[in-house]
Amino acid sequence: MRVELRGEESLRDRTAHRVVQEALTNATKHAPGAPVTVEVRKDSTEVTVTVTSGASEAAPGRSRGGGLGLIGLRERVRLAGGTFESGPRDGGFLVVARFPHKDGVR
Repeated sequence: MRVELRGEESLRDRTAHRVVQEALTNATKHAPGAPVTVEVRKDSTEVTVTVTSGASEAAPGRSRGGGLGLIGLRERVRLAGGTFESGPRDGGFLVVARFPHKDGVR
């Protein structure tokens, strides 16, 4: 998997880190070999994490489905006071999480 990281922000915030971790795990399982872009942005009020996976050139990975990864992320981001969205996009998949930043997120 080729991963491109965009943005000048680090992933010191645990919630941001988990969003990226789960999105990369899902891309590996469901779209092996697809290019993935991770973008982390912070403004004066919030952190936005966007993970976009492209269409896989390989056969889709086997999955039993019914996992709780995205549901767990949605809840984690909600508990951090943020919003979460995910779904298919242009043959790939998009995950976007926005939440208030804490001190220590740089």
